[in-house]
Amino acid sequence: YASSWDTTYTHDLVTHAQTPSHTGTTWFADARASQKTLSHLLSLRPPLSPTTTTFLDLGTGNGEMLFLLRSEGGFTGPMLGIDYSAASVALAERIAAQKGFGRSEVRFREWDILGGEWEEGEEGIWDVVLDKGTFDAVTLSAETDAEGRRICEGYRAKVLSMVKKGGRFLVTSCNWTGEELRAWFEGRGDGDAHEVGSFEWEGTVRYPSFRFGGLTGQSVSGVCFRRI
Repeated sequence: YASSWDTTYTHDLVTHAQTPSHTGTTWFADARASQKTLSHLLSLRPPLSPTTTTFLDLGTGNGEMLFLLRSEGGFTGPMLGIDYSAASVALAERIAAQKGFGRSEVRFREWDILGGEWEEGEEGIWDVVLDKGTFDAVTLSAETDAEGRRICEGYRAKVLSMVKKGGRFLVTSCNWTGEELRAWFEGRGDGDAHEVGSFEWEGTVRYPSFRFGGLTGQSVSGVCFRRI
């Protein structure tokens, strides 16, 4: 699964070099997930500071979410996008330069979310951590960690370590309902020694719903948690 995204971003890099208007794959573009995420963040009260709020984008892809936060959201604080794929990072950096964003404004880094180690001073400093499809990819993996658990079982503890106390984690998924996302992330863990703090539900990002067989559902779900 990981190699397929490497192939996708490598293709996007080549295509972008030939056609600069091609910026690659944006997850959940048909649901306008990035715009809805931005709208939700702008609706928070008290409002997020446009100049000091720090953003971390997990599985940043082409960096589109961070560019939107800066160009349409008016946020000018530190932003970092991370992705396991070197081709993704190269593509995001190239698009950032094309848009006129300097590396001091929006940074990108190749990094393994589950296995990587933070640089000194970067862990637990982020006001807003964003996940748009990355948790979906992690839960599709059959890989296990050193303790024999599926790697997705350690994801919450890893994300908790990134968010500062009082900060937000906003996750967008096409594989899990809002209720299922709350079950994954809300409250305290099951004794994971790596967990510090906990998440509480703060709000839900609204997406169009549909009815089938007497049931109501959504193709995309978005949930915002606050770290306490």
